[in-house]
Amino acid sequence: MTEAAAEPLHETALVDLHRSLGARLIEFGGWLMPVQYSGILDEHRAVRQRAGLFDLSHMGELFVEGPGAGDALAAALVSDPRKLTIGRAQYSMICADDGGIVDDLIVYRLGVERFLVVANAGNAAVVSDALTERIAGWDALLDDRSLATSLVAIQGPAAAAILATLTDVDLRSLRYYAIAEGMVGGVPSLVARTGYTGEDGFEVFTDWGRGPEVWAALASAGSAAGALPCGLGARDTLRLEAGMPLYGNELDRGTNPYEAGLGRVVKLEKPGDFVGREALERATREGISRRLVGLTVTGRGIARHGYPVRSHAGGIGVVTSGTQSPTLGRAIAMAYVNPADGEPGTILEVEVRDQGVAAEVVAMPFYRRPGG
Repeated sequence: MTEAAAEPLHETALVDLHRSLGARLIEFGGWLMPVQYSGILDEHRAVRQRAGLFDLSHMGELFVEGPGAGDALAAALVSDPRKLTIGRAQYSMICADDGGIVDDLIVYRLGVERFLVVANAGNAAVVSDALTERIAGWDALLDDRSLATSLVAIQGPAAAAILATLTDVDLRSLRYYAIAEGMVGGVPSLVARTGYTGEDGFEVFTDWGRGPEVWAALASAGSAAGALPCGLGARDTLRLEAGMPLYGNELDRGTNPYEAGLGRVVKLEKPGDFVGREALERATREGISRRLVGLTVTGRGIARHGYPVRSHAGGIGVVTSGTQSPTLGRAIAMAYVNPADGEPGTILEVEVRDQGVAAEVVAMPFYRRPGG
């Protein structure tokens, strides 16, 4: 008997473009994605100093609409999308009955009863199935357009100036966590002022086959400003500096929002029941047994995912993400530790290649953009 053949990887509409640019492609969340082009450091610095262009078409795009769409999503998610005004967005989560995080999401309100839910690539199918089940009793329908939508992002201090030359959307009035419909490079699109880098930037949703046109327009307009194509490697170092969690590292089914320091997302005061409410209410009463913290490594070494963390009081934790910060010039990490060990200024020890290395608990984000 032979093993079952592996599922073929999805490819975005821009994959040939990535190959032509010399990208190194890897598997990520069931997709073949560029991890780097010219190099992670160059790409990271381009985003911090100028602008970077990302293909995010592996993300899940789930449209929910109908007379009961707002109520349906309020019952399905921990946040309350009904509170959004049209054109605004909120960070949210979909949790299981036990309060564990199934995925973290962004919810955009496109109309009175029309919403766009963006899920992580590796969880898109799971979230689609869960939402379909959870909204079944409401007057709402889910249209999963994950494989019909291209998503191209431009991020960095020059992003607005570059995009402004290509779009009829008034970017000056488009606030952070807002979305508007318009044209980008002659292509009908949804333009959102959101991102995962800690910089100002935009995410452009368009029909699958038009993604390469949007990318080409942004790349051409951004060339004079020094914009670079960027892969998942730079995206990871950028989001870590910005203190943004990654599903599968900081967030998973065994973690609740309060442990991750994201209890603000949970709206226990909203009317009506929602999946996970009882468990999350219990977590607020009983407290948490671990908490996510930021670390700067003060000794020699880099704290990597999975490395043990120890305190002088005997507490044990684990690093969830770590890197040498290109912007700050020092090693940074996120880790789960005992709540008593989680106050800024606490000195802990990370086990790096069987050696104990000192690390200090610090407030996040590690990096905040000027004026941000």
